[in-house]
Amino acid sequence: MRIIFMGTPDFAVPTLRAIRDAGHEVVAIYTQPPRPAGRGMAPRKSSVHEVAEQAGLPVLTPARLKSPEEQERFRAFGADAVVIVAYGLILPKPILDGTRHGAFNLHASLLPRWRGAAPIQRAIMAGDTETGVTIMRLDEGLDTGPVCLQRRATIGADMTAQELHDALSDLGARLTVEALAALERGRLDCKPQPSAGVTYAEKIDTSEVRIDWSRSAREVHNHIRGLSPHPGAWFEIVRNGKHERIKALRATLAAGSGAPGAPLDEHLTIACGNGAVRLTQVQRAGKRPMSADEFLRGVKLSAGAALS
Repeated sequence: MRIIFMGTPDFAVPTLRAIRDAGHEVVAIYTQPPRPAGRGMAPRKSSVHEVAEQAGLPVLTPARLKSPEEQERFRAFGADAVVIVAYGLILPKPILDGTRHGAFNLHASLLPRWRGAAPIQRAIMAGDTETGVTIMRLDEGLDTGPVCLQRRATIGADMTAQELHDALSDLGARLTVEALAALERGRLDCKPQPSAGVTYAEKIDTSEVRIDWSRSAREVHNHIRGLSPHPGAWFEIVRNGKHERIKALRATLAAGSGAPGAPLDEHLTIACGNGAVRLTQVQRAGKRPMSADEFLRGVKLSAGAALS
């Protein structure tokens, strides 16, 4: 089929490649415009943009899709369907209706649970043990469209957001190809989402990234892995009278108790409000990620110290 693809980050790249490998013709790619990034704040193309250019595919980066000119350009491709994966723009109705079969979105949760911007992080932070991917027919609501296909995935006990991201990205790519094959045969059955079980995955706010050691060990553990590696849950230590921010990238539940934030041993086991977590990978500002043992060789935490 003739497919328009709309996507921006790394998560979308496997789906784009899978669509092409399945023999479909990608007639246009829409992605977010280059944004300032890095220390020099030079404009950087999105991951989808770079992959598309390498493949010689036409790339469009409109800032908005509401103008009649943009909508007519979209319709002029004569596409059979549009596939959307983490594109980043709200699609007006003329875009949703601008192809033969309509618009299909890959979402990284088992809808209607975790509608919204951060389903991967929120699932882990909430302590979910299972999630998955959904192909839905897009409508004008926030992830409210009819569900066409779903696949489940297990969330491991210590799995980080990045690890779940990668697993769901690959799973979603395979499911998208399956959905397009069914669509081509006229056998893609999309059913309305149930009204029960709706939750929303709000965008991660900077105000909720700092670790609160007074919470239970399980909550702290889920908080750490749900934000790893980006933006990264953090705490502070005081060295030479200065506060230093440390990101906690990996952790595991551990035995022990004490005042919240207190180191319990020489292996970076930290007391929480109930129980303890052992930090296994951390990152100092401007440094690469390192193991807890490596960190402790350069940073001595004295007895009675507390991580703020």
